[in-house]
Amino acid sequence: MTASDRPSSPEELRGLFLFEKLDDGQLRWLAERGRVETRGAGSDVYREGEPATCFFVLLSGSIALAPSVHGNEVEVKRTDLRGAYAGATQAYLGDRVEQVYPNTMRAISDSEFFVLPAEDFATAVSTWFPMALHLLDGLFFGTQATYLMLSERERLLALGSLSAGLTHELNNPAAAAVRATEALRDRVAAMRHKLAMIADGRLDGSRLHQLVELQDAAVKQAASAPALSAMRASDAEDELSDWLDGRGVAGAWDIAPTLVAGGVGVPWLATVADTVGDDHLDSAVRWLAYAIDTELLMGEIDDAVTRVSDLVGAAKQYSQLDRAPQQTVDVHQLLDATLTMLRAKIPQGIGIVKEYDRTLPEIPAYGAELNQVWTNLIVNAVDAMGTGGTLTVRTWGEDGRRLLVEIGDTGTGIAPEIRPRIFEPFFTTKGVGEGTGLGLDISYRIVVNKHHGDIRVDSRPGDTRFVVCLPMTQDEEPGSADAALPS
Repeated sequence: MTASDRPSSPEELRGLFLFEKLDDGQLRWLAERGRVETRGAGSDVYREGEPATCFFVLLSGSIALAPSVHGNEVEVKRTDLRGAYAGATQAYLGDRVEQVYPNTMRAISDSEFFVLPAEDFATAVSTWFPMALHLLDGLFFGTQATYLMLSERERLLALGSLSAGLTHELNNPAAAAVRATEALRDRVAAMRHKLAMIADGRLDGSRLHQLVELQDAAVKQAASAPALSAMRASDAEDELSDWLDGRGVAGAWDIAPTLVAGGVGVPWLATVADTVGDDHLDSAVRWLAYAIDTELLMGEIDDAVTRVSDLVGAAKQYSQLDRAPQQTVDVHQLLDATLTMLRAKIPQGIGIVKEYDRTLPEIPAYGAELNQVWTNLIVNAVDAMGTGGTLTVRTWGEDGRRLLVEIGDTGTGIAPEIRPRIFEPFFTTKGVGEGTGLGLDISYRIVVNKHHGDIRVDSRPGDTRFVVCLPMTQDEEPGSADAALPS
């Protein structure tokens, strides 16, 4: 006991609302084991993260409680209420939970406290209030088990939704590749047939050689042909059809679209006519059209396969299956992978605006878990907008120490009366069966507890912005406070 400490008395404790129902023997027991301590204004009573060795009850003065967020203390409560308590409030749970102070208590003015060692506080609770202890024990671990179960369900639902979206996205290019392959098989067979008709001896070798050169030129031209507007393409097809009809080429209306798509015009067809003659023009034009169509179909297959490969790459980036749990990541790659995975869930009426600061460095992080944060924030933003609006994803740096990611939407906004509760576990404004109320809570834990970052929100109708603040470097091993509830 220091010079500033003094013994407590049963009469002093009897006036505290926390102990007013205790009998004389219980008050004497507390007074014998506890003490009164004084703290000067501005001093720390205890620090967050230190072993929780004592239970504190305010006798006089005023105090503030301040948990640490992103290395900065944030005052969440200030009081001068006699009897206010804090400290080792979970001592009755023993070694089943980590016994550390969840925040920092600071004396705002000169203050006196009744201080009870944590083990004595645990003994008093378990001995005097066995029924209450069982209720508190069941409530704590039951809530924790429920949270873990629903958290896992939330992840599984998100995974199922993303899997369905990815399947939908993969189906489109896969089906396009199948259709293009079937059409390509028909074109190649028809081209072989036409080549046999051209090369049956009626066309001399020099002209056949020139026709093959024209075919090569046509294929190269098709590979780099510019896309035309619907109006310009229609005019070009009409011009080609008229020219082909005038030279007796049957079914010109069917050939012209392929030739136009391949960048072929009337001057080029005139060169073909000069090369093979009018007698062979029909077969030569069809053969060249098949060659162009073949090149276009191979381009479609290439695009489709590339799209499938990109989607698989996005899924791999999103899941981070081949990565260590923590690694150096490019946040922009994570955001792009998440947007790709969620494409099927974003209505066509919602525009996506990306404003990335590409000069930002890679940062140490848990990539897969950050992707879960982006998923929760983007899905909430889309739900808030319905079928139309603008989703904005923006990144920038702050003080060379923090990387910030903003997810903004033009939805209905968050009502001021519920804004303080949005990060609470199980709190949701969605209908029954539509949400578990864990998305933002999980995001908070990942960002604040695991990455030592912060999440800020600013909302008004038509403009809601969630800003995730991440440190560019990790000075300590993240994840140590992952099991703690947000203060």
